[in-house]
Amino acid sequence: MVDERLSEFLKNGKDWEKKATSVPGVFLIKLPEYKSRPAYIAIEINPVDTSGIATKKRGVVIRSRSELDQISKILTNTKIVQLATSIDEVNPEKKSKPLSDQADVYEI
Repeated sequence: MVDERLSEFLKNGKDWEKKATSVPGVFLIKLPEYKSRPAYIAIEINPVDTSGIATKKRGVVIRSRSELDQISKILTNTKIVQLATSIDEVNPEKKSKPLSDQADVYEI
């Protein structure tokens, strides 16, 4: 069964429109029609700060289940986990903002 809200977003959403979901850091984004490819919805993974606002201008865009599987394998690789830990040890701490309410959230 196709989710009516996703169909509605695909049909009536604006190009590049982004919607928050109930999972912090996970957004839906409507990608515009391009040449012979129709418009479609993708998942954007973009960490959020304590106020619920995305920390990057553009996160990781996932267009399919197979892309999600590949990215998941990369992110769970022990060498990548160790690299991120090492980076945390050498980088200075970031300041954070208080959490804010999200008005239009897509419940997952």
